[in-house]
Amino acid sequence: MTDVLDQDPDYRAAVVDLLGVLALGELMAFERLAEDAKLAPGITDKAELAAMAAAEFHHFERLRDRLVELGEDPAAAMEPFVTALEEFHARTAPNDWLEGLIKAYVGDGIATDFYREVSALVDPRTRELVLEVLEDTGHAEFAVDRVRKAIEADPRMAGRLALWGRRLVGEALSQAQRVAADRDALANLLVSGRVPAGFDLAEVGKMFARLTEAHTRRMAALGLSA
Repeated sequence: MTDVLDQDPDYRAAVVDLLGVLALGELMAFERLAEDAKLAPGITDKAELAAMAAAEFHHFERLRDRLVELGEDPAAAMEPFVTALEEFHARTAPNDWLEGLIKAYVGDGIATDFYREVSALVDPRTRELVLEVLEDTGHAEFAVDRVRKAIEADPRMAGRLALWGRRLVGEALSQAQRVAADRDALANLLVSGRVPAGFDLAEVGKMFARLTEAHTRRMAALGLSA
């Protein structure tokens, strides 16, 4: 709701930060999926990933257009998060096709869960957009199918891929905490201001516990131990 954003500068700053980090995340997801398509073992897989990349870019466009509508510079809104996201991707660069699939499913899944949690604290229009751009583009089912088939073909892969998944959860949770802590507006949104009654630092701890539980379910879906 634009009137809410205009009336509360601190809340507006939090919303701009939220849209900015999401826009950057979607843009980077587009780039990564396009790169992953090059590693795909067959034409069908390449086409699937290319379609997912296109969907991520559409999500980026929706966020960019909303920032413009609010009178914000999309590049400026994304800039504060470039270092954190680039460092995360540098630390979690996959070594092969399967690691790339797991990274997108597990690593991005944690980020998605985090921003869904944050969406509960914003106005209805912002929440609707956030939930729209966080919709699965088909990657979850695709990743689970390909990883499970690979493990069935070579069970020895399971140990290595499980270790990779555990590494990803640590890195992804650290990234989410850093994004929230580095930006005062987002941090304040999580622990004060426009939040449901009773929401406090203890609730933030519970939120991260829920993120970890969701990660465990994703790993189980892949046939891997968390």
